Amino acid sequence: MAVTETPTITIPAALLPADGRFCCGPSKVRSEQIDALVAASATIMGTSHRKPAVKNLVGDVRSKLSELFALPDGWEIILGNGGSTMFWDAATFGLVRERSQHLVFGEFSSKFAEACATAPHLGDPSVIKVDPGSHPDPTAEAGIDLYALTHNETSTGVAMELRRPADTDGALVAVDATSAAGGLMWDPAEVDAYYFAPQKCFGSDGGLWLSACSPAALERINEIGSSNRWRPASLDLQIALDNSTQNQTYNTPALATLVMLDAQLDWMLANGSLAGMAGRSATSAEILYSWAESRDWATPFVTNPAHRSNVVGTIDLDDSIDATAVSDILRANGVLDTDSYRKLGRNQLRVGMFPAIDSADVAALTACIDHVVAAL
Repeated sequence: MAVTETPTITIPAALLPADGRFCCGPSKVRSEQIDALVAASATIMGTSHRKPAVKNLVGDVRSKLSELFALPDGWEIILGNGGSTMFWDAATFGLVRERSQHLVFGEFSSKFAEACATAPHLGDPSVIKVDPGSHPDPTAEAGIDLYALTHNETSTGVAMELRRPADTDGALVAVDATSAAGGLMWDPAEVDAYYFAPQKCFGSDGGLWLSACSPAALERINEIGSSNRWRPASLDLQIALDNSTQNQTYNTPALATLVMLDAQLDWMLANGSLAGMAGRSATSAEILYSWAESRDWATPFVTNPAHRSNVVGTIDLDDSIDATAVSDILRANGVLDTDSYRKLGRNQLRVGMFPAIDSADVAALTACIDHVVAAL
């Protein structure tokens, strides 16, 4: 039974989390990142991105990401402006040679497939699609030169273990890791391009894309870059690569985004690197999912525990409880952004569990939900 008018319910202060930000992106920004931004206000902000101060910052970000991901020799971190949406378009010009295969299991995993399907210079992509709530697996297919995977589907809370399909004859594996990078483990041996934007696990702003690229991906970028394929300069991965190896971007980057990303990387590396961050998110996920399973009016949307994300949790509520009303009441009490993904259209809560979000706050969130549901 839907609630027509959201009642006023006050959550006791003792139940509230210390930090009430649970958005799935942009995500919680730690105060130390803002402190770093203030410290950079007179040294980096408002200065030329072609001068040493900014180039050193870009170099630090590239080096620290390589360390965080334990990248083998020969890999490069490349970056450019525009976010993951821009990278999908760039990849149609600079990573896919002729045809790609896409696993589609939610809103965001469909976007790259759509970009390749409408690119006039590419053949029709192969699309393996399942309903939201689980994920398909890649399958070796003749004529495919790039396999497009999604590490974590932000819209549904489904995560997948990254595995290179067998017998793919040198095809690349490109992974959208926007909500996974920095919070989920992965093996570089299974991937060639692991790309993301920094507004999720890295607690920074959007407007930037970064990609960890294997030697095979770099070879493909240079192969296509030296061909006669037309591509806009802003979407040219060879231009992005050439600039990145000089610790700069083709056009002016958002310096605040880089400063906050750099500060987050320092925190991550000082607190157990990628394994430490993945451990923090795994603890939060265990709290959230075990709580939902112990309630007769809540259940994890992703039924297969092996497919459940540790960084984005989706919890279905019984139809007798209006999830939108619950989110609205939480928001009125300073507990923010637990709304479901709008296009999924389910009566559910969606909870960000990125590394910067303390597990104690996730536990407090569950107590707040219990209080609201009991009051309703």
